[in-house]
Amino acid sequence: MNTVVKIEPKDIDAIPYQEASLDIWDKKYRLTAKDGTPIDKTMDDTYKRVARAIADVEREDVREQWYERFLWALRRGAIPAGRVISNAGALQHKPATSTINCTVSGTIHDSMDNILKKVHEAGLTLKSGAGIGYCFSTLRPRGAYVSGAGAYTSGPLSFMDIFDKMCFTVSSAGGRRGAQMGTFDVGHPDVMEFIRAKRENGRLRQFNLSLLITDEFIRAVREDREWQLAFPIALKEYESERPDLTDTSKFVWREWEIHDGYVVNDDGLVACKIYKSLPARRMWDLIMTSTYDFAEPGFILIDRVNEMNNNWWCENIRASNPCGEQILPEYGACLLGSVNLTRFVKHPFGEFAEFDWDEYREVVKIFTRLLDNVVEINGLPLEKQREEILRKRRHGMGFLGLGSTLTLLGLKYGAPESVRFTEDVAREMAVAGWEAALELSREKGPAPIMNEEFTVTKEMLRKRPEMARDGWKPGTKIAGRLLHARYSRYMQRIAEVAPRLVHELAEVGEERRLSAAVARTGSHHP
Repeated sequence: MNTVVKIEPKDIDAIPYQEASLDIWDKKYRLTAKDGTPIDKTMDDTYKRVARAIADVEREDVREQWYERFLWALRRGAIPAGRVISNAGALQHKPATSTINCTVSGTIHDSMDNILKKVHEAGLTLKSGAGIGYCFSTLRPRGAYVSGAGAYTSGPLSFMDIFDKMCFTVSSAGGRRGAQMGTFDVGHPDVMEFIRAKRENGRLRQFNLSLLITDEFIRAVREDREWQLAFPIALKEYESERPDLTDTSKFVWREWEIHDGYVVNDDGLVACKIYKSLPARRMWDLIMTSTYDFAEPGFILIDRVNEMNNNWWCENIRASNPCGEQILPEYGACLLGSVNLTRFVKHPFGEFAEFDWDEYREVVKIFTRLLDNVVEINGLPLEKQREEILRKRRHGMGFLGLGSTLTLLGLKYGAPESVRFTEDVAREMAVAGWEAALELSREKGPAPIMNEEFTVTKEMLRKRPEMARDGWKPGTKIAGRLLHARYSRYMQRIAEVAPRLVHELAEVGEERRLSAAVARTGSHHP
């Protein structure tokens, strides 16, 4: 008996929603009244609610036009992040909620007052429905002396326990549990305790954990060298003891996100006291074993992150959102959206299967404006969060459904033609998004940071030697739009395929601040 089932090509729109998709929509994104009565009768009602709320940001004379365009894009595969779908247009029913999925905490300074202040800010952020990420390696290692208290500190992990319990206690808006990310520098003296933390039953269960892996550590592993675990020496300690900072057996100079209160050289590096040395490969093996056995800690190449950061000159990024796909500066917001690639496949499964590139680019451009409008209705609870998102207008766009799209097009996942298709998808999204950003800037003005002037420093010239070759010297002023368009490593890549576009962005500035951000497997609910 022949049991082979022939797949008949269908239009993608003819495929009904799965029951699981409808269930997720009903429980997480459908707007309901206080008594549970559904306000969104259908999924399309949800699209209409979101499109209306975001279009209302526009000038009154073009509001209806953009409502129709936003609704069309949502129906054609544009998927804003969950807090946008859940909370946009729901102000009457959920006035204290945010349209932002996640944020990153302000830098946690090494004092009891600041630590508890950040706990308070995190509680308010989680209550609004947003997740939050923190870097905890700014705190002194276990056993370090605290002169003000006349005692020895219990170390960063003990303070992480406080944030963990707070997250467990606070009720997050929107019917989802609170989400947190804790990052930690691979050179911190307590890094071994961080790696092993979740082996203790019940500990840090409200956290995802990731290590900040530096280029220096990777070189030490490759060269089978010793790895120094170190923490910055306080300026007060240095001034009272005057140790020899050139003694490489006791001190090392490293990148550090906090400069105040520490010893900093002209290149922006901080003097760190070495607490312990151990073989780099031994630590590498421990990290790999823990990742294999427990799926944590994650692995963030933090120097690569900062090298490719579009705002490289004014940010030192040390943390991410809870899922890890969005690396952000302090008080940064995770305003994301994805495009469902399956919606652009015509004549699926057959010999005439094709991808509609023109419609894809149009959806990306409209979606860029839609996400930029979300900045105006962010609903973030902290003033510093609101200032950050309005100043930089950061958002990220990625795509989902890649594997299914390849199948619909008859391409084998991982084959050379599928790799080329994926590269084309990412490139076209980036270029179309920046084209829309340029038009937004001409119409509404660029993000404020683009028109700000910054003082050139030796640290900038160390990170971007080409600035010195172009004649920039310490102490001179330079516009943010030039630092971004000409000296961002990412924009230099864009210039390889769209040089005229990048030139115009350098002249005008832009609204959109980020390129692709693809969420990890399993974190999407299309």
